[in-house]
Amino acid sequence: MAALAASVALPAGRAAADFADGLVGGLVGGAVSGIIVNESAKARERKRTTTTTTRRVYRAPVNTVERQQVRETQTALNYFGFPAGTPDGVRGRNTRNAVSQFQGHMSYPMTGYLADYERQFLISSYYRAQSSGATTSQLIAQRGQGTRGLLHAYRDEAVGVPTYAAAPVPQAQGQSRVMAAVPQAAQVPQAEPQPQTQTASSALPNLMASGGDGPSLASHCNQVSLITNSNGGFVTEASLSDARFALNEQFCLARTYAIAEGETIAANLKGVTPEQLEDQCRAFGPAMRDYVSALSLNERDAVISDVRGFVLQSGQSPAQLAGTAKVCLSVGYRIDNMNVALGSGLLLTALGEEAYGELMGHHLNEGFGTTRRPDLALAWYDGAVTAVEKGAEPVFAPGNSERNSLIRKAAFQSKGAQAPKPEETVQPASTLPTFSLD
Repeated sequence: MAALAASVALPAGRAAADFADGLVGGLVGGAVSGIIVNESAKARERKRTTTTTTRRVYRAPVNTVERQQVRETQTALNYFGFPAGTPDGVRGRNTRNAVSQFQGHMSYPMTGYLADYERQFLISSYYRAQSSGATTSQLIAQRGQGTRGLLHAYRDEAVGVPTYAAAPVPQAQGQSRVMAAVPQAAQVPQAEPQPQTQTASSALPNLMASGGDGPSLASHCNQVSLITNSNGGFVTEASLSDARFALNEQFCLARTYAIAEGETIAANLKGVTPEQLEDQCRAFGPAMRDYVSALSLNERDAVISDVRGFVLQSGQSPAQLAGTAKVCLSVGYRIDNMNVALGSGLLLTALGEEAYGELMGHHLNEGFGTTRRPDLALAWYDGAVTAVEKGAEPVFAPGNSERNSLIRKAAFQSKGAQAPKPEETVQPASTLPTFSLD
């Protein structure tokens, strides 16, 4: 009642103005307070919410043996038309896709990851294609599948399937010419035999005049790889039943590793072409011929003793000679020259890298570049395996811890009688190639 009386007592105009000012002030004040409250709430929310930014830094893997193997695989896949990308040693998506394409082409299970025998066939086929020159180009033209056709050709050759060449087939007018596969032997008609006058010496056949150093180890390893493939993988110590075949698998595996190691070293040599390397490494043939011949006659210790005498007369430091021998071991296997390969392996063993003695055991066990002498092979196997057991670094398939025991078990199953030790002779050193490995 008092407030009503006061409002009646005031002038009407002033009461209305005060009421309006109060109302506006209240609305403005409320709006400002609301803004302040909202901003305060947002600030508290920002304090409670934190954003974490993670930076992923790619670090290239170190140059390990495994990375080198992946790089070698990528190079081979690219050569045969299965795009694996830049050979960087990293097994990424492109590499796995390329492996799957290769496996599908060869009718292997398409897993994206190579089994040991699949990789061995791929790598040995690559080096064979690289070293065959004009023969490779001719075979590519015959197959009509580009470099991929080489894989089928090498596989077929290993099982004795005849090589086929492309020949035009006549078509009706208006139709395109197509290529059909016909046996190579059917393309060239045989000429009628003509009588010839021959001397007594020219009438004698010479079945060993191919100019090579005996049977082809590359072809042998292709056949071994094919059997390994059909068996579903390498022989293990637990599954060992055929000791000789198990040793053959490890022989071809060691050959692949030797080629890869030499290629890695050769890649760092400056100013030397592959052709120059090959020419210089051929000097190992005549320089080491007597020592290679002694492998089939003398026992292991006598051979190593003779080769060490040769090393002392060579005029090269052990490190320099070992690096050169590793390069030439790779070249010898790549060009299928057993004198070069065996001479290089002998030098490495005599220089103290006894794990390479395994190679001499394989050669003697199978007769590649030597007479087949399983009895003499045993000492070479034993020396190499014992060296690794005593702590020497394995040079072939270092990631396979069971390989050493498998070789020992298989080698002793193949044991034969020991040959008598003939007189030893020390040959003078010959001029050897030398490469700068700095």
